[in-house]
Amino acid sequence: MVGLTAGTTAAVPREVAARPLAQVVPVPAVVRQGGAPYTFGEGTVIRVSPGAVGVGRYLAGLLRPSMGYPLPLRPLGRRDGIVLALSGHAGDLGDEGYRLDVTKQGVAITAERPAGLFHGVQTLRQLLPAAVEERTPQPGPWTVSGGTITDVPRYSYRGAMLDVSRHFFTVAEVERYIDQLALYKIDYLHLHLSDDQGWRIAISSWPRLAAYGGSTEVGGGPGGYYTKAQYEQLVRYAASRYMTVVPEIDMPAHTNAALASYGPLNCDGVAPPLYTGTNVGFSSLCVAKAVTYRFVVDVLRELAALTPGPYLHIGGDEAHSTSAADYTAFMDRVQPLVTGYGKTVLAWHEITNAHPVQGAVAQYWGTAGTEQGVVAAAKAGTRLVMSPANHTYLDMKYNPSTKLGLSWAGYTEVKDAYGWDPATFLRGAPASAVLGVEAPLWSETISTSDDIGYMAFPRLPAVAELGWSPAVSHDWDAFRLRLAAQGPRWDALGIDYYRSAQVPWPAQE
Repeated sequence: MVGLTAGTTAAVPREVAARPLAQVVPVPAVVRQGGAPYTFGEGTVIRVSPGAVGVGRYLAGLLRPSMGYPLPLRPLGRRDGIVLALSGHAGDLGDEGYRLDVTKQGVAITAERPAGLFHGVQTLRQLLPAAVEERTPQPGPWTVSGGTITDVPRYSYRGAMLDVSRHFFTVAEVERYIDQLALYKIDYLHLHLSDDQGWRIAISSWPRLAAYGGSTEVGGGPGGYYTKAQYEQLVRYAASRYMTVVPEIDMPAHTNAALASYGPLNCDGVAPPLYTGTNVGFSSLCVAKAVTYRFVVDVLRELAALTPGPYLHIGGDEAHSTSAADYTAFMDRVQPLVTGYGKTVLAWHEITNAHPVQGAVAQYWGTAGTEQGVVAAAKAGTRLVMSPANHTYLDMKYNPSTKLGLSWAGYTEVKDAYGWDPATFLRGAPASAVLGVEAPLWSETISTSDDIGYMAFPRLPAVAELGWSPAVSHDWDAFRLRLAAQGPRWDALGIDYYRSAQVPWPAQE
């Protein structure tokens, strides 16, 4: 049966008993509740198969501070305690699915790949009391309901984007967001690394991009950039959470930071001043100049070498200062450079105004769902990542009184973030073209980790559920109750979330 029965009252009670297996976000595909629960104790061990040691260490690191138990890692053998086992063969669980079995003797998580074990650990984490997120010993008890979960994702691409260009975020701040995303089974982190207000990645062959183009941000702050070593650290950290980094270099528009850094990239050869405002669409690379493509080749080559993931995002949105002919010519020339480095082209959906190469992915950010050019490209084989701005843009205000954010796509409450279907939003596009979903967070008004938390939560988990859970499980009334139960967890994690009136949050102590 589909796990939709969590919560039947108008409010979420304090945790006095083990949480029902279905009361997690995203809701699992299949839940069979029943049997004796399992309670962690001083003698609980974590048993791991050879390929699961990393996930076992991660789990132990999560649980030890709050539980106060040693939770040693042991090889597989007995099936008591916590078992993390790789099945070693292909099956119905795929690369990211898992099975979680709870009996009186222990909790067993089985998967075909380590990513599945990791996602199963996130489910186990949510089944434990919210105090498990604390970093000091808590009283417990640490009990998990009996039964079985069998869970696989609806879509393989479940992304979140962080704009580090309008405001720069440090490595530690990005890693904190990665940890928050992992709890909801996000598997792609899209980093918007360049824009008019800042260039955020060191490029050895064009050093002024970061040194000068990265020296400011919206409002005139100090900006910043990632060295290659820091970027690689972010890639590794994301990978440790089974998340793939998708770097974006936006072009031919949104390029003032690059144009200010190197005069020859401008058609008149004159570098404009650095920009700290929030207008869009005024900048463009000079499509006719050969130096433009030397620049693009060098940037893509160095970025591809740093990025083990399959995608390079080349932007392509809001090119209002680039003629349609020049835009098409530019994209037709740049896309083969991406594929030449062994990467898949990802771009905003305006790429469909040009000629998407075979295998290209268009990221849809419209609000109407009627763009026939995008529909036609999808029918012709272009895959889609769905990010409709009026549902998934985490920088949109919740309501007119929200102090942060913008409102050009409207006001987006948590019900709006949940109330759409990725398979049908773009009318006429084949459902099979949808690769997944992504929740972008643009940072014109966002400058701290607390800002990120306030705008992402509770909407990010809503989009994450649309990406993971089966379409048949999509039910607002059930979701809002499961979401409410996340509030104490976010309190324990120090997330400054928005307490939407649409959600029956537990009373704060």
